[in-house]
Amino acid sequence: MNIHSVPPTSTAPAPADKRTAILDAATAVFAKRGFFGAQVADIARSAGIAAGTVYLYFRSKDEILTSIFDRTMKEAIGEGRAALADVGDPVERLRQIARMHLARMGRDRNLAIVFQVELRQTTKFMEQFSAGGLRDYLAVIQQTIEDAQANGRFRKSINARTAAKVFFGALDEMATNWILSRRRYALAGQADEIVELLVGGFGAPAKGTK
Repeated sequence: MNIHSVPPTSTAPAPADKRTAILDAATAVFAKRGFFGAQVADIARSAGIAAGTVYLYFRSKDEILTSIFDRTMKEAIGEGRAALADVGDPVERLRQIARMHLARMGRDRNLAIVFQVELRQTTKFMEQFSAGGLRDYLAVIQQTIEDAQANGRFRKSINARTAAKVFFGALDEMATNWILSRRRYALAGQADEIVELLVGGFGAPAKGTK
């Protein structure tokens, strides 16, 4: 056999792997330096690639930040729908949403800092995020609340869209407090308490009471 006829095996990372590496590196860099204090060169150095390579995958630092958000929301929605598919009780579905949301933030402090702080630096970013993955995420929560209204668990007088924002806001605030707190605790442990408080507020009154 002619060894020269055997094509060399490439060990170069696949494009998808490099894109992932850039996003992971950017998450760490943004968390440490802040979005506005970070440079593309810092991200490239952290990812172990040349600065010019970053621009093969992203047009700007803004697009990298947006992509971190898009990836996180896509994963959260996908995992959430898969986990909730066989859960019939809408209140239990809300509980699962809360646990997954806080667990995701709690297991990656860098992501939590970027998600809770750096993504909110400008109105432009906030408008982009509200029109994208966040809207879809809120829609999952809203549908769950509407299901709870349909089976009598929640009051029908409640605006489901507003209730979804209140639910998300509670999770969001707990994640921010976790980042700022000097205590170290399991963020996901807050999920059940949040759900119980909101179920008490949203819940339909018992029969015979006003």
